[in-house]
Amino acid sequence: MAENPTSLEADERAAYLLDAQNKAIQLFDEIERDLLRSGVGEKQLSDEIYELAQRHGVRTHWHKRVIRSGPNTLKPFAENPPDRIIQPDDILYVDLGPVFEAWEADFGRTFVLGDDPHKKQLRDSLEPVWNTVKSRYLENPDMTGEELYEIACVEAKQSGWDFGADIAGHIVGSFPHERIPKDRVTLYIARGNNRPMTSPGKDGKRHHWILEIHLHDRARGHGAFMEQLLTVG
Repeated sequence: MAENPTSLEADERAAYLLDAQNKAIQLFDEIERDLLRSGVGEKQLSDEIYELAQRHGVRTHWHKRVIRSGPNTLKPFAENPPDRIIQPDDILYVDLGPVFEAWEADFGRTFVLGDDPHKKQLRDSLEPVWNTVKSRYLENPDMTGEELYEIACVEAKQSGWDFGADIAGHIVGSFPHERIPKDRVTLYIARGNNRPMTSPGKDGKRHHWILEIHLHDRARGHGAFMEQLLTVG
């Protein structure tokens, strides 16, 4: 029996997105191995990451490169805090949106320099929370973006932290993906998004989603972050 063309196309889109993410993972491995260190400013590190990404074939980033350390890890994505020198015992995260060929990746990871047990605990909480939220999503993929956001907030609290952002993810796709100007709700995992996450886009195709986890340790003045594909892999 011949394969359904629509299903085949959907499988191909998912494969392209997963390939882009796998390439981003390779890029992050090199960032951690070769670039992360204390004594360098966030802006300089961002410039070095840009040059490294070019060597990986990245010519476009679909969103700004975000490198945040120390107290800057508590700042919202939209802000641009003053450049900060990374310290020997810092916590920091890297959030990149590289485009590999025509497909977007959106990948973020948190790193700890030094041996601070509280920072390591915060970092190590990210993946279990992310996995739990994904499991809850898979139980009901038709849930709304608001429902999944609330789940992320609850799971963050149960792990001992505050959820530190007004979104817990967004759609991703071929570059540039669908956007609605000045709308930070409809295509986001956020309060107010009452559309099922399986709702198709304007092109009639299924949306694919990134899941973001933002954990804040407000008492100690820093946060942690990770993101990757929710609907593929």
